[in-house]
Amino acid sequence: MQQTLVPEAGVGTTEPSRRPQVLTAVAGFVIGGGVIGMLWALSGVNAGALEDAKHACSALARVGTIPDTTDSAPGERTVAVLAPEVLHRMTAARELSAAAAAAKDTYRPLAEHIDGVSRMVFSLHFNQISGQRHLTQAEQLCAQL
Repeated sequence: MQQTLVPEAGVGTTEPSRRPQVLTAVAGFVIGGGVIGMLWALSGVNAGALEDAKHACSALARVGTIPDTTDSAPGERTVAVLAPEVLHRMTAARELSAAAAAAKDTYRPLAEHIDGVSRMVFSLHFNQISGQRHLTQAEQLCAQL
């Protein structure tokens, strides 16, 4: 008598494991989410820095004409009177350019030049050659934005 063995249901049959597929999907989700998050974070910082730099340049432009007394005679004393709103706009330009430089290092030269202009304006020493040079450089950098 010959006996035929019939396997029980589910015994001896092997189905391929889904574990590698699940692990691959989870890893892809985590990596993709990380890349998207990083790009989102970086784009927000750069966009904010650019906006701060542009607003700093707008505030500097709204300061108006800054007197240039570098050609005055050595003994000649010129006194300029600035309206309070001019000083507020200068402060805004300085602070916004500093915020842009803090967010993105490429705006550091702009912040340094606007800071040099603000020191000249707040001290009312419009005969400072370095202050006038900072003003020229700041205006050139603003034109490039």
